[in-house]
Parts: sequence; structure tokens; C-alpha cells
Amino acid sequence: MLDWVLGALALMLVFEGLLPFLSPTMWRQVFERAVRMSDGQIRFLGLSCMLAGMLLLAIWH
Repeated sequence: MLDWVLGALALMLVFEGLLPFLSPTMWRQVFERAVRMSDGQIRFLGLSCMLAGMLLLAIWH
């Protein structure tokens, strides 16, 4: 189980690092837009990501 969690964390870090590595200017623009979002918008984005991830896990596993 711990292997799966560490593997998932490692993969997440790889994906999170792709945009700043490939296009730092675009990453900065995305980050600036995120800073201007309200708490409710950020929460909705987080909830959407979690639900999409759980759906993918349910389909895959």
C-alpha cells in the first residue's frame, strides 16, 4: 500500500513540474490567475480535481 502512495505522489510531482519546466511564463500566468481567484473558486477547483482523481482510480482499479 505504501508503495502505491509513494508512486502516486512521485507521479503527481512529475506532472506538477512539467508546466514550470516547459513554459515558465505560462506557469507564472496561471499562478497569477489562481492568486486572484476567490476561496470558493479554489475550493471548487480542488473538489473537481479530487472527484476526477477518484473517478479515474475507480475506473482503473
